[in-house]
Amino acid sequence: MIKNLKYQLLTGWHLARWIRLALGTALLMQAIGTSDTLLGVFGFLLLGQAATNTGCCSSSRCSIPQSKIKHTDSTEPTT
Repeated sequence: MIKNLKYQLLTGWHLARWIRLALGTALLMQAIGTSDTLLGVFGFLLLGQAATNTGCCSSSRCSIPQSKIKHTDSTEPTT
């Protein structure tokens, strides 16, 4: 479970994920500065999406697709 969480946090960083991280951090800092609870909730929401690499929906249908790594089997002859 820890390896899966570490893999999820450290891989798959693309532009949309970086934008969510930056916006979430900015909103959270602004919420702390102005004592705005609703802004803080949105900041935590965006930071959570960046950390878990998910989109707006809670189901897996809306998550961002992972890139597929092709593995070749060395026992098969190549032609």
